[in-house]
This record gives sequence, structure tokens and C-alpha cells, in this order.
Amino acid sequence: MKVSVLSSGSKGNTTYIESNNAKILIDLGNTSKYVKEKLEDLGVFPGDIDAILITHTHVDHIGGLKIFAKKYNIPVVTELTSIEQVKKYGNKLDIIQIGTRNMYNYELLKEVGKLKTPVILKRGLSATYNEWLLAAEYIKNAGNDNIILCERGIRGFDPTTRNILDIAAVPYIKKNTSYPIIVDPSHATGTRYMIRPLSIASIAAGADGIMVEAHIRPEKSLSDARQTINISTLKDIISDINKYQNI
Repeated sequence: MKVSVLSSGSKGNTTYIESNNAKILIDLGNTSKYVKEKLEDLGVFPGDIDAILITHTHVDHIGGLKIFAKKYNIPVVTELTSIEQVKKYGNKLDIIQIGTRNMYNYELLKEVGKLKTPVILKRGLSATYNEWLLAAEYIKNAGNDNIILCERGIRGFDPTTRNILDIAAVPYIKKNTSYPIIVDPSHATGTRYMIRPLSIASIAAGADGIMVEAHIRPEKSLSDARQTINISTLKDIISDINKYQNI
């Protein structure tokens, strides 16, 4: 399954969708009790879920979320932004995310390098390929080579889109490194209607997965509403990706 990472940046709703070979949970950063109740309202119970959960919840909620995730067998991915957070929560997560603004935070990179927890390393806003890979080396040289690179758009001069998706990064990384690479078209464009075609383009270029922001009611999303897609579009993306996998 190519849709291996899914993100949401809002609160108040949880949903579950299924395609032929993709089961995905969308969580919106709530406590485990709330999420459990919402899942059961939708008729989703243990054993039904096979997905990666990303939450932008407050890090102090990680403990409760891990209890929930363990029960439902869902890996947890959360962005950590400080050395203190890494020390406290790093070993409690299935994957640590390092955001674009922390790509140059070398002390933070070295700290996550002390762990064996896989790391999603987002490309910096204006980082070259070499700078991005050198940032990954800080993690690797500290002892952790479980690194997933994430192309999330770079800064451009045209304000029409939030950033510019550098699709060329995918084949470059695939040819010149052994790192898996995923693409985040949501932050790359900041524009809802562009997410589906750029998700397809990312997979066609060779990406190992995509990271998208989704919501039952995108216009109600408390974060990044303009770049958040609805569930119907998400289903279409999964269907498109399944077709590409069979080519």
C-alpha cells in the first residue's frame, strides 16, 4: 500500500474509510477516550484498523494515545520539537516527525539519532538536496539510520501556492540514497484542489508514500483548512494509487 502515512491538523472528528487494500484511520488529535468513542459510533472495533495514525495533539497526550493505539494496533507518529520532548517521549512513539523548521536544529537531530525510533525528516523551507541529506546524516551518525525523508515543498516567489512541490526530489533521492521518501502535497501547495493530482504525481515519480491532511468537514478544520481535503477526495486518491500500483 502506497498510502502509508496520513495526517490531519484539526480537532473534533474521527472517521474511518476502507478501499480494496487500504484501511485508514483519520484521527484529529484528540484524547484516546474520545477517539475510541467516535470509532465505536462508526462501527469500528479492534481488528478493523490497519493504518498509521499521525496526531498533532499536545505531547502530554501521548501516553493516553499510546494506550489507545496499542489496543487498536495503530502505530503512532508525532512531531517533537525539543530535546526535552525527545527524551521524554521519543521511546514511546512508533515514528518521530521532525518538522521543516527544525531540519537545521542539529542538536535535536542528534538527540533523535540516539534512539532507534524511525524518524520522518521533513525538508527545510529553502533547503537544497545536499543540506537535507546532511541533516539526515546528523541523525544517522548519532546511531539511528531509520530515516524517512519527506518532501513538503520549498519556498518560492509566487504567492499563489503556499510552497512549491519539488517533485524532482523523489527520483533524486531514490537514485542517490537508500532512504525511503514520502511526499506531503498538502503543505507543499496549501490548496485543496491540487492535493489529488499531486498525490498521483508523487506516486508516479516513485514516492514510497504520501502525507495528506483530511477532515470530514474541511471548512471546519481548525488548522490549515484551505489545504485539507474531504473524505470523498481521500477515497479517490486511494483508488488512484491502487490503480498505479497495478500498472
